[in-house]
Amino acid sequence: MPKPLPHSAGFLAVDSGGSGLRAVVGVPGRGPLARGESGEPVRTGARGIDPGHLMEQLVPMARALATEAGVGRLETAVLGAAGLATLGDALRAELPGALARHLGVRRVALVADAVTAYTGALGPRPGAVVAAGTGLIAIGTDLKGWRRADGWGHLLGDCGSGAWIGRAGLEAALRAHDGRDGGSARLLARAEEAFGPMAELPGRLYPRSDRAAVLASFAPEVAAAADDPVAAGVLRAAARHMTESAAAVCPRSGEPLLALTGGLFKLGDPLLVPLEKELSERLPHARQVRAEGDPMHGCVRIATDLARDVLALPADEKLLYTPPPQGD
Repeated sequence: MPKPLPHSAGFLAVDSGGSGLRAVVGVPGRGPLARGESGEPVRTGARGIDPGHLMEQLVPMARALATEAGVGRLETAVLGAAGLATLGDALRAELPGALARHLGVRRVALVADAVTAYTGALGPRPGAVVAAGTGLIAIGTDLKGWRRADGWGHLLGDCGSGAWIGRAGLEAALRAHDGRDGGSARLLARAEEAFGPMAELPGRLYPRSDRAAVLASFAPEVAAAADDPVAAGVLRAAARHMTESAAAVCPRSGEPLLALTGGLFKLGDPLLVPLEKELSERLPHARQVRAEGDPMHGCVRIATDLARDVLALPADEKLLYTPPPQGD
């Protein structure tokens, strides 16, 4: 077992999402020292994200990681959570006190996953980030405030996301099945290979709670068929939607940075080529850069800066909430 580090007031950085919890314990200036994860997503209910269920998983994990890292006490904690902006009222009300009681944490930041994605990609610099996977959200800052666009879910938005591309591809397949204009025989063949007879797809898809993920699973098939004019048109439309969201949040003055992050961009050139064209035409003043890291990297960056009292990102009750230190 490692010896306690000198002056070992550590930080806890947590990324909570649809696949569970990831946590890191570290010391400012030394970076992450121990990592853990849980495959159980935190429950949501009538009160939104469940603070009790989060703490049930987090407390034993954090204590074990602090012991593993040789950290004497956890002074600072940052929780990055999917859904925090709309489902985080109970977390904001209860988590700072619970972290103080159970782990001795004094300084807390509760951060929306879009902000941790931004911070992981660009750090505390003005710009915009498009985070795209099954869903899609764009977020930007001039370091005075935050702007967000989309992220409204697959029924009302997430335009250009994996779910959006997959749904548009399946619509084209169904058009071909019916003999309507705008159909694609290529996409119909790929859809039937993936899902079986098209006439049975609605009955299997609509009752599922993971509809968005099922739709997104067809996005790689659309990209693989990009030499088909209909499939290529879907990807161009997705690129336009992404660019519209980026333009809505990107600072309009100076030379802001622009980064893309998320698994959707693994689709490669069929999506990236039209996207880069759209972005360069719509946002010529923005400088496109490679994302430095992922949302977990962003959580660690925020925790380190908060511990050092140099956090430069703008506070926001819904997106980056930093309550007064506990015990003061």
